[in-house]
Amino acid sequence: MIERRAGEEGEEETKGAGVMAECAVEETGDGNKGEEPAEVEGHPYDFHVSGPRNLASSNWRDLIRSNWMDPSYKRTVIACFIQAVYLLELDRQDKRTEENGLAPKWWKPFKYKLTQTLVDERDGSIYGAILEWDRSAALSDFILMRPSGAPRAVLALRGTLLKSPTIRRDLEDDLRFLAWESLKGSVRFGGALGALKLVVDRFGSSNVCIGGHSLGAGFALQAGKALAKQGVFVECHLFNPPSVSLAMSLRIIREKAGSIWKRIRAVMLPLGGEVVLDSEEMKDSKPGQRRLCTEAKQWEPHLYVNNSDYICCYYTDRAGVAADVTPDIGDAAAKLFVMSKGPQKFIEAHGLQQWWSDDMELQVVVHRSKLINRQLRSLYTAVPPPAIPLKS
Repeated sequence: MIERRAGEEGEEETKGAGVMAECAVEETGDGNKGEEPAEVEGHPYDFHVSGPRNLASSNWRDLIRSNWMDPSYKRTVIACFIQAVYLLELDRQDKRTEENGLAPKWWKPFKYKLTQTLVDERDGSIYGAILEWDRSAALSDFILMRPSGAPRAVLALRGTLLKSPTIRRDLEDDLRFLAWESLKGSVRFGGALGALKLVVDRFGSSNVCIGGHSLGAGFALQAGKALAKQGVFVECHLFNPPSVSLAMSLRIIREKAGSIWKRIRAVMLPLGGEVVLDSEEMKDSKPGQRRLCTEAKQWEPHLYVNNSDYICCYYTDRAGVAADVTPDIGDAAAKLFVMSKGPQKFIEAHGLQQWWSDDMELQVVVHRSKLINRQLRSLYTAVPPPAIPLKS
C-alpha cells in the first residue's frame, strides 16, 4: 500500500526511524522498546552522530556547480535516504513523532521532503518511501532552482529489519529470493513497482531515481528492470544487493550440464546433419539479440558491493577481476563499484553506513560479471512484454 503524506511544503508527519546495517539492528542503540532515549540528539542513529562527515551543504553555489554532479555525493545522499527508511520504521515501532523522530534529519539537509510511504498492509510496516525535492526549503537557503543532477523524486527501499514487528515479512522475502532468485511474487514488489510507475508518470524517468539496500536493493533491481523492459530507464543505485540463492546454484549446474550435452551432441551428430534450434535458442539468435542489447545499454544500474559481505560478493569473482561473458551480450552491463578499503567483518561489510564513510575507497573492478549478465539477460534475450501504461 502507498500512503500519501500530508503537506506539500515538507512538513509531513513522519512515523519511522532507521538503522545503519540490517544485521546489526536487533536491539543495539535503541534500549528497551517503547522507551525514548534521554536525549534524542544523542541517539546513535541521529544524523549528526552517525551520518556523513565533511559533507558539502546545499546552498546557492549549487546553481553554479552542483554537488549532485559528483558521483560520490550522489551515492552518499541516496544511501542516507535509504537509512531514513530504516529509521521511519523504527520511529513507527517506538511511537516517535515528527518532533522527536530520527528519520527527517536524514533527508532535510539535502532539501528533500517525504511525500509517500510504502506500507505493508499485513503488518503495517514501512518498507519504502518517496522523497521529493523540497522547493520551499531550498528557497529558504536561496537555492532558486533544483541543482543539475538532483532527481525530482527518489524511491528508497530498506532491507531486512531484525525487529519483531516486521521480521516475519522481511524474512519471508529473504527466503523467497534465496529459493527462487526472484521477488516478483512479493506484495512489496508490487507496491514498489506501482510507486515507481507513479513518480515516473508524474516527473518523467530522467527525473526519478530508485535506491535500495540488501533486500531493498533486490526489489529496486527488479522494479527497475521491469520498467527497462518497457523502454523506461530509471537511474538505479543498489547497495549490497543479494547475490546468493539456491536457484542460482541450480541454474549454474543446469547450464554446465547443458553445455556438456551440446558438446556431446555436436560430436555425435553425423557430418552434414541439420541442427534444429529449439525455441530458447531461437530467442538467442544474434540479430534480435543485438537489437535488444542496444536498447538495454541505456539502462545501467549502479551496484555497490563489499567482497567481505558474502551476501553480495558473488557479483565479482574471488580475484576481484572481470569475469568472462558472452561477447554478443556482454556490453549491456551494470556499473559495479567494489569497496577496496573498508569493513572486513561481515556485519559491517553488509552495513549501509560504509557507503557514506569518509575513509572509504571505491574502484570499478568489473563492468560485466557473469552474475550481472545473468540478472540482466532477460532485457536483451527475451521478447519484451506489451507495454504497461505508467498511470495506475
